[in-house]
Amino acid sequence: GTGLERQVALDSGVLAIAEHEGKIIYTDTDKIILSGNRDTLSIPLVMYQRSNKNTCMHQKPQVQRGKCIKKGQILADGASTVGGELALGKNVLVAYMPWEGYNSEDAVLISERLVYEDIYTSFHIRKYEIQTHVTSHGPERITNEIPHLEAHLLRNLDKNGI
Repeated sequence: GTGLERQVALDSGVLAIAEHEGKIIYTDTDKIILSGNRDTLSIPLVMYQRSNKNTCMHQKPQVQRGKCIKKGQILADGASTVGGELALGKNVLVAYMPWEGYNSEDAVLISERLVYEDIYTSFHIRKYEIQTHVTSHGPERITNEIPHLEAHLLRNLDKNGI
């Protein structure tokens, strides 16, 4: 790497960092509880929240219960960090295949494994909001009961029609 991966991760704001030294008394996927200096601190972790770019923000705990930690130690990694360092991408071997003189039929070849094992699959979250109105026929309802559609077309809808 460049040697800046740790500093970039710290500056990104995706890490959960210990504000003081102490002992981990509880950890799970949504919070870490740290005891020290006569007080107990609950550190909430981000779980599958949407970013401004519709990507998924998620923190993973990196400390175990019973461990003593120091001020500034990494408690949880973000989606783009591993061990408190920036970790983006994977090294992949590709092949460039020209076709009779470099034209529109050229190709970049990759392994099918990248597709089948979801190596480069990304996770995006979108938020949609709707409003119901009062019409001359009464208030609108959010439902899965849509008239004039066959049952097999509605099979994947929940009770709200989503």
